[in-house]
Amino acid sequence: MAEIREVRGPGRFERIGAHSHIKGLGLKGLKAELIADGMVGQTEAREAAGIIVNMIKDGKMAGRAVLLAGPPGTGKTAIAIAIAKELGEDVPFVMIAGSEIYSEEKKKTEILMSAMRKSIGVRIHELRKIYEGEVKSLDIKMTRNPYNPYMQIPESARITLRTKNETKTFEVGQSVAMQLINQGISEGDIIMIDAETGRVTRLGRSAEREKTYDIEAERIIPVPSGPILKEKEFVYTVTLNDLDEMTARRSGATLLSLFFGGREEKEIDPEIREQVNEMVKEWVEQGKAEILPGVLFIDEASLLDLEAFSFLTRAMESELAPIIILATNRGITKIRGTDYISPMGMPLDFLDRLLIIRTRPYSREEVMEILKIRARAEGVELTKEALNKLADIAVESSLRFASLLITPAAVNAREEGRKEVHIEDIERVRKLFSDIKEASEFLRKYEEKFIKAA
Repeated sequence: MAEIREVRGPGRFERIGAHSHIKGLGLKGLKAELIADGMVGQTEAREAAGIIVNMIKDGKMAGRAVLLAGPPGTGKTAIAIAIAKELGEDVPFVMIAGSEIYSEEKKKTEILMSAMRKSIGVRIHELRKIYEGEVKSLDIKMTRNPYNPYMQIPESARITLRTKNETKTFEVGQSVAMQLINQGISEGDIIMIDAETGRVTRLGRSAEREKTYDIEAERIIPVPSGPILKEKEFVYTVTLNDLDEMTARRSGATLLSLFFGGREEKEIDPEIREQVNEMVKEWVEQGKAEILPGVLFIDEASLLDLEAFSFLTRAMESELAPIIILATNRGITKIRGTDYISPMGMPLDFLDRLLIIRTRPYSREEVMEILKIRARAEGVELTKEALNKLADIAVESSLRFASLLITPAAVNAREEGRKEVHIEDIERVRKLFSDIKEASEFLRKYEEKFIKAA
């Protein structure tokens, strides 16, 4: 007799990122709790971010942007992500680095504009007439293919749909019949047919069909109620950049594109973007859509140049602009591509338009709490001694380096047959991996043996 075993699936997808544990700003009103929503410390910065969130919700952030300024590893990216979390799940959050805009294929301003448009969502509400019901009977009429007499193709179909309240029979054309065949529609399926386009969507199998199985991959749904022909609201969210690209593809279709694989990717014409803006404004006025201003987070903002800063100055004042949050860890330094020295490597007239939030180095107690949260997010159990050792490493080197050692230490502990990470696991991986200071000393020691740049 064959053995039958239950096979468990891999479960839901989990990808532990550097900020997977961030759930929000951890505020009560406008006061920051010391530890909440994955955030630790930085109470002043988080309270300032809370005020920014309220300004965004009240529509009072027009023409302004936010700059997060502080030393490396002080939670600037975490605060930007927390702001996006506070604004809601549907709010687009786009993160780029300042160095990403330097591309040989596109202009800097085009890359920045695309990032801004990706940061603005449009939630579209559309009422459509549809036929929805359970397939009670289906008869497809076949005919000979005019180009191949030995092959048959669908000519039309006769389909009977039923709901809990009515039953109707319809004659459908060739395109709908073809879709019914391609999707394997059969009696007992619940389907939806768009009255305008004839598009067929299979929703699942009827819960009232005669034959059922204990185990099957089918989605079982109840038979719809009400009339078969009805109006149904569909809600879907796209970004302005999605609409730009769709409009550009439609307007850029040429005879040559039919032969050579379509329109090659290039910069989008400003006229197309203006056309999309007018279209979206019209939808909003008609109540068909609503705009979801998202967050564009530009890390390493000091790597932008004067052209990029000038573009952002103008762009943040436009009607359709996302919330722009910049972050930098630079002090007094040169503006890229110039000999001008300025705070954080940014022009003074641009800095004057920013609400600047400062982040300060963490205390040892705060470091320990952050390490606890990171270990919990990565599914690692630390002994008290191991946690203290990681905190010492964070103080001596950096919090980022200490956080990176958590999983390697867990791997070492597992190989030693332990569920918990002990101090000896931390000490071993500390010897195996170098921090920035040790790597620099290593390079200086063996400088002559390394290949030098021309």
